[in-house]
Amino acid sequence: MKEFPAKRRTALFNLSAMAVALVASSFSAPGQAQDAAKWPTRTVRLITPYPTGGAPDTIARVLAEKLSRKWGQSVIVENRPGGNGFIAIDAFKRGAKDGHDLIQLDSVHVAAYPYLFKKLPYDPAKDFDVQATLWKAYMMFVVPSTSKYKTVGDVVADAKANPGKIDYGSWSIGNPVHLGMEEFQHLTGTSMQHVVYKETSQLYTAVATGELPVTQGTAGTTSPMYKAGKVRYLAVSAPQRLSAYPDVPTVAEAGGPKDYEVSGWNVIAAPKGLPAAVSEKIRQDIAEAVASKDVQDRYALLGYVELSLDRAQTETFIQAETKRHEAIIKRAKIELE
Repeated sequence: MKEFPAKRRTALFNLSAMAVALVASSFSAPGQAQDAAKWPTRTVRLITPYPTGGAPDTIARVLAEKLSRKWGQSVIVENRPGGNGFIAIDAFKRGAKDGHDLIQLDSVHVAAYPYLFKKLPYDPAKDFDVQATLWKAYMMFVVPSTSKYKTVGDVVADAKANPGKIDYGSWSIGNPVHLGMEEFQHLTGTSMQHVVYKETSQLYTAVATGELPVTQGTAGTTSPMYKAGKVRYLAVSAPQRLSAYPDVPTVAEAGGPKDYEVSGWNVIAAPKGLPAAVSEKIRQDIAEAVASKDVQDRYALLGYVELSLDRAQTETFIQAETKRHEAIIKRAKIELE
């Protein structure tokens, strides 16, 4: 048998490997396209950690209705509130792995909880594949309508004059408001007391009655009391004013720290390992639904800002948000079991 020189054998092997790869790709691409054309083949379940009737749930139901028409299959929203979102995440992890079970997640589930909890019943890097980014919900600085505070600068001045004596509230440990106010104290050199309420309704009622001097909250949550004249907005924790609230200044404009931003954001994720074509179909169809006029109108009403990112931008955004949350949590020494 004739022996080829070693260099020639290597070259022939590389050419053969390339040929195999090309043949494989020629079969896999049509197969994936076929998978995407057939998907979904049954009802799609969108699991959400939010209770029925809230702003995130409302948006989820509008999207589900649009996707149902687009996909020719029912898309149902299944509410699994409570337990820091772990109840919903557990249901998702036990669900279908082919994309027929999706989950709506908050920023804390993806970027904060991995550093907040000693033991987490999920791994964002292994259990989720973010398909679409939905919105950012910037936080308003909220005070009672009768408050002595007229600007964020007034809050800073009072907190500096009375270290540790000014209360602010939120609905849990480690939520966007809590972490945002920790960052606020760091940037302003102040010390305030965190008061935790069981429910957001109790929290904002406490502000309206004057029991609590200051907090933050999304426009979607606080606007009923704001429009009723029971609370005032000192500022929005965003880089620029919201189009729905043009008279509300940014924190920087209201005498607070520059470049201060507090928001919650929302994504829809699928299990890891979906065929690329199916994953792209989900991403594109959700993006199309989000771009529709009725969804955009609801965003504006709720003070949401559309967060439309492609896959590369999504990865970069989540990495940056994860590092930001990690820094706040470690600096404030916040930890939960």
